[in-house]
Amino acid sequence: MTNLTHKPCPYVDCGSTDAFSWDDDKGCGKCHSCGKGYPSRKWPRFDWANEEYPTHHITREDAANMNTPTLSVVAEEFLTPVYRSMRSISEDTMRFYDVKTMVNADGESVKQAYVYPSGGRKVRTLPKSFRAEAGLKGDELFGMDKFNAGSAKAVVITEGELDAMSAFQMLGGKTPCVSIPSATPSQKLFEKCKEWLDSFDKIYVSFDSDNKAEGVAEKLANLFPNRVYAIPHDKYKDANEFLEAGARESYRNAFSHAKKFIPENIFNTPDQFLSILHDDDDSSYVSTGIQSLDDVILGLMRGHFTVFQAPEGIGKTEFMRYLEYSLLTQNDDIKIAICHMEEVKKRSLLGLVSYELRKNVTRKDLIHNQTEVDQAIMKLSGDERLYQFTLGVDEDPLEILERIRFLTEACGVSYIFFEPIQDLAYSRQGDESVEQFLSQLSTKLARISAELNVGIVTIAHENDDGAIRDCRMIGKRASVVIKLERDKMAKDDESRNTTKLLVVKNRPTGSTGYAGQLFFDSETFTLSEKFM
Repeated sequence: MTNLTHKPCPYVDCGSTDAFSWDDDKGCGKCHSCGKGYPSRKWPRFDWANEEYPTHHITREDAANMNTPTLSVVAEEFLTPVYRSMRSISEDTMRFYDVKTMVNADGESVKQAYVYPSGGRKVRTLPKSFRAEAGLKGDELFGMDKFNAGSAKAVVITEGELDAMSAFQMLGGKTPCVSIPSATPSQKLFEKCKEWLDSFDKIYVSFDSDNKAEGVAEKLANLFPNRVYAIPHDKYKDANEFLEAGARESYRNAFSHAKKFIPENIFNTPDQFLSILHDDDDSSYVSTGIQSLDDVILGLMRGHFTVFQAPEGIGKTEFMRYLEYSLLTQNDDIKIAICHMEEVKKRSLLGLVSYELRKNVTRKDLIHNQTEVDQAIMKLSGDERLYQFTLGVDEDPLEILERIRFLTEACGVSYIFFEPIQDLAYSRQGDESVEQFLSQLSTKLARISAELNVGIVTIAHENDDGAIRDCRMIGKRASVVIKLERDKMAKDDESRNTTKLLVVKNRPTGSTGYAGQLFFDSETFTLSEKFM
């Protein structure tokens, strides 16, 4: 089998030069940048694709006549290569970088070829369709061969070939300017170019304002600590836009006043520290609906990992449902997501409905008025602030992290409830022990809650000694740990249905101890705060 990787994508709207994988035996492939499979009639593709990636199901003549839009490209043998000014880049600059424009018999510019140090070419079919030829390795900087190592105090790295030439021209032809082959270059690029880049005192990045190459800047900052500077683009997308707008002086000033590049997760300037102080934290906590508990912990914290621990059978799920209903109904601007892994989706939903109707409708035989149940569901979910999610039996349990990320970033969810955390370990797919898995998961939950500023609330089962079962790291990684206690064997109903709350860990405020009681009404199947 001939499986070729790091090939150019055949689809016009992608333009990746190295993300396509092609299986020549099967006559099919896939681009790992745009995610599209090949062949397909859905998307326009370059006309060279039929020749470069022929399918085995149709003839090449048929492929050429497929009802799929392609770009009209004139073969290079019928074109004349010249050094030609383009997009305000002078002919002299084009000649210096050896960038030739191929023109047709009418003198119209058709293609432009960018030659990399080892001779590989990236060909641009005008106005903006790129193709990497077979000889382009993707592990070199365009223009790198035009400047000797250490030939200046600084070097500028851009995201595109035209930008490198534009920067070079605007900086008076005195500063080496090069470009990366793509916004997501391979590790080999850094390995091959490290020694050359290391010969300059300062490394300036002049990347597009869309931040697609942010990862490259971070990689450079790690390789060359304290030597990488970011040129601010402000209202211009890239260096060529500066040049075309006649803003050469603005680019020079931006270059002169470039600040040291610092990754987003590192802070060291006064402005950054002031922004931390003054940035709105989107209400760092909301009421639990339990006054005595709020008196101790203020409320459920966003950006924190909260754990409720108790023995099995004590009513932990019902307690969590009480919190879910309180947050959903007492806060018009809060979105929540819930996942009760030991219940079917219908049971979890009807548990919330029971709180809304103040009657037990958790089973089909208890529902005597379907209309009021439907109306309750419409009320709880009508403004789409309630999300319910599941994890499949065969899914990697660590997928819960991706669920959390999606719900937070794509759906705007502020609080995520799932339980019990130990169940995730029992369906793990790796070789690590239950304790190792839960330790890793707890660490990641604590980190992702802070990163996304989302409140993550879970339940942990206790062992017979009153400690969190299977992995004590669950409690260590949590910001808040609350024990639930109930005497299931008490003689009187009131004691038997009363749950006591004890805050045993409280990193946000430091307060611990007794935090109130809840009483379970078996008729309504709901909890309510019990006042002494």
